[in-house]
Amino acid sequence: MPIFIVFAVVLTVLLLFFGIKLGQGLRRFRIQTKHRPMDTLPAISVCIPARNEMHAMTQCLERVLASDYPKLEVIVYDDRSKDDTSILIRSFAHAGVRFVPGSALPEGWLGRNHALDILAKEASGSLILFMDVDTFIKPSSVSQLVNYMEGESLEMVSVIPTRSDTWRASVLFGHLRYFWELVLSKPQAPSTSTSAWMIRRQALTTIGGFAPHKANVQPESQLAAHFGAKAYHCLISNEALGITYEKKWRSQVETAKRLLYPMAGGTRVRGLVALIILTLLNLPFFIVMSGLFLDWTLVHAKSLWLLLAFMALYGVYTNRVWRGKWWLGGLLWPIVIFQELILFIRSMWGYARGTITWKGRPIAAAPLRVSEIKIDS
Repeated sequence: MPIFIVFAVVLTVLLLFFGIKLGQGLRRFRIQTKHRPMDTLPAISVCIPARNEMHAMTQCLERVLASDYPKLEVIVYDDRSKDDTSILIRSFAHAGVRFVPGSALPEGWLGRNHALDILAKEASGSLILFMDVDTFIKPSSVSQLVNYMEGESLEMVSVIPTRSDTWRASVLFGHLRYFWELVLSKPQAPSTSTSAWMIRRQALTTIGGFAPHKANVQPESQLAAHFGAKAYHCLISNEALGITYEKKWRSQVETAKRLLYPMAGGTRVRGLVALIILTLLNLPFFIVMSGLFLDWTLVHAKSLWLLLAFMALYGVYTNRVWRGKWWLGGLLWPIVIFQELILFIRSMWGYARGTITWKGRPIAAAPLRVSEIKIDS
């Protein structure tokens, strides 16, 4: 019983911590735009890095080209795709899409970071909107984002996208990446999104572009930390903003293996702490299940309460990031958090063995979390 009391207290503290942080994030990361005359708004460069993206490229480009923003250029960098991605991108040349062919990856660079660096140098707009291929926007999304950024006088803004295809397994059993971004957010390591984020080109140039962050798996986090809360905001998309994404479950698994260990700190000690916490989060479900075969006790009752509380908390999160059927999130919490434990073990083990890859390219070592990196102002 004393062991269970300690276990219950730790889980209650985690529940309160997650609840407070999630509540703060969901309340703070709302978009409120002040509409400005179009002729006063800056030119935008939409920059999309691509590597073997035939499955989503057409839909992504069609939605970008349907934007109502008048001062828009679209640039796509094909990072030496092994499929016909380059041919597909070139087919949009008549619509004004600029194709940038891939070049050899310099030593010390991650492929995506090098692609972002090349795109930033090719861009001519005052603002650059970086987008992943599996991110989709509405015609008014760019206009709203620019209005928000200009109205708040920001240097950078990123958007956590929502999911509208709720019934797909990739949603129901998706990686908890953005959940962790919200609950683990702090000034030294603010919440960020790689799906869609906008930055002033001059500000990016002034701080040296992506070169200082060439080997980091989340350079956006380091940039956001550099600008701080006054110049950087993270938003959660809504139906009006209309920024969504569709990522297959298998792709999410690869993303999880690449990000989870670095998000935990990228060191063995912090990795072990994260592993213990994820194990504790899974215990209530297994204790409750044991009550189906053993005598039901007060321990089982308290575990059930904790399990229901975490299920409700996750339901609050899915209510914001899923377009419908959000209640399924709460019901599936035990499965999703168990999957997260397995993914974290694979991430930690993969970095230890040096087997983590990014689009077929190896990542040599786990980078430190933003809070552990000195960022010059």
